[in-house]
Amino acid sequence: MRITRTGGAMSAAAAGLWLRPGQLAVAVLLASAALSLVAGAESPAPAPGPLPASSQPRHDYEDALHKSLLYFEAQRSGRLPHGQRVAWRDHSGLTDGLEQGVDLVGGYYDAGDHVKFGLPMAFTVTMLSWSLLEYGADVADAGELAHALESIKWGADYFIKAHTKPHELWAEVGDGDTDHYCWQRPEDMTTSRQAYKVDRERPGSDVAGETAAAMAAASMVFREHNPHYASLLLHHALQLFEFADTYRGKYDSSIAEVKSYYASVSGYHDELLWAALWLHRATGRPEFLDYVVDNAHAFGGTGWAITEFSWDVKYAGVQILASRLLLNGEHSPRHRETLEQYRSKAEHYVCACMGRNAAGGADANVERSPGGMIYIRQWNNMQYVTSAAFLLSAYSGYLSSSSGASSAAAAAVTCAGGGGASAGEVFAAAVSQVDYVLGSNPRGMSYLVGYGARYPARVHHRAASIVPYKHSKEFIGCAQGFDDWFVRKGANPNVVVGAIVGGPDRRDRFRDHRDNYMQTEACTYNTAPMVGMFAMLNRLARAESAAAAAQPASAATSSPAADQSVNR
Repeated sequence: MRITRTGGAMSAAAAGLWLRPGQLAVAVLLASAALSLVAGAESPAPAPGPLPASSQPRHDYEDALHKSLLYFEAQRSGRLPHGQRVAWRDHSGLTDGLEQGVDLVGGYYDAGDHVKFGLPMAFTVTMLSWSLLEYGADVADAGELAHALESIKWGADYFIKAHTKPHELWAEVGDGDTDHYCWQRPEDMTTSRQAYKVDRERPGSDVAGETAAAMAAASMVFREHNPHYASLLLHHALQLFEFADTYRGKYDSSIAEVKSYYASVSGYHDELLWAALWLHRATGRPEFLDYVVDNAHAFGGTGWAITEFSWDVKYAGVQILASRLLLNGEHSPRHRETLEQYRSKAEHYVCACMGRNAAGGADANVERSPGGMIYIRQWNNMQYVTSAAFLLSAYSGYLSSSSGASSAAAAAVTCAGGGGASAGEVFAAAVSQVDYVLGSNPRGMSYLVGYGARYPARVHHRAASIVPYKHSKEFIGCAQGFDDWFVRKGANPNVVVGAIVGGPDRRDRFRDHRDNYMQTEACTYNTAPMVGMFAMLNRLARAESAAAAAQPASAATSSPAADQSVNR
């Protein structure tokens, strides 16, 4: 995580080691520093223009959308519904919470293992919900709205169960250490299903704040579709935010077992700001915007200049959401100065992703691979690619639709050290990252599993790598899975369609081996930001195709640009 802060270095408490999920330990030292899916919700932010031209083949964004939503069904824990489309999965984790006397059946496995980690699961649901709030009409037009709603509800239902008291949230089920000793299907699990919670004595403001954000965002998604459910989600979100803010503390200090997998390196201030912004958007209540403005400096919202956005580090998302309020005029005069500061930091992130910050030193911009991929770090780098693509697209839409965007200068970002980028350029940068994921890269490899002619065949995923339980119910033991399945050189027997794997290294190199978990393991939060992106790009591609088809043949051949494909 490359971070710079105005006026000083990041605190020692926030700096430290970060160990990635589903893998051996890796240390990461921190540098200093809609839709309305339904009528009546919010209007989706428009894309600022046509798709950028390129000589690369056209991508089938509708197919990518369909497959991305299948992935969440592959990651389901609990009793699977009759409509389950991923047939190689079966019921699992049916006794989760039993030892603690609570029902914690359901939710999602975060990656290729079988621990249910609350923080990344909540971030996944937040991003799925945000995708629909921005591009839900496009998801509906593609015929995938019902599946998208199911993907959000599967996680939200679990959070309702996990929030057993106003000041109590179950934040983890399973133990990463014992889970990683075994290679089993989830249907055969023999590893610990111990559950861990945060409460007043053992606080977890980060996990409670992110869960509040997820439920607030999801409440807007369901507001017209299922008003009672939306009200229930908002009720839980309000309670969880009050819990997170009143009893402050990092959840990895309360749950030691999570430190090696999803440690809260950035602390909990970003989650508190993030949750408050989502609650403001869901309720319109001014006290939540007051909270974001009044705590902007103390919590780092207007101090940290960030170059990544992830399940742990929410500052860039906070800054872009705050900028949306400024651009839309949804604030009082006293808020304006602070929201301008948020916007400045949001544009630092946008410019960093585009390599356009001229000031700020070596860490002011994000590294790019030779093929153009945003590169943050070697461990599951694709999570940063997909989240950046979403934030850039959302911000370009906010710029284009803002009340002050009547001039080109108004619909542009200002980069550190001078210069900037138009909303259209920001959008083009977002599309370039999506297309890289889908195969417009030096290897011609799609990192969305199941999409295109070439994609990873040996995903580091226990369930996908072993014969389906429905085909062979013979028990596969802890070590047996390693001996009989993990070491196989061939492709997985099950294709985990829609998973976005960790992806290539800084030189665009990728090794499709099951034991290469840094590159071949996929996570739910890799795919979640892409759901709305695929839907929106599908709409733009169809519109452009329709416009081209309506154009007279003479006009289509009159310009050299007419022969260029619209997609990378």
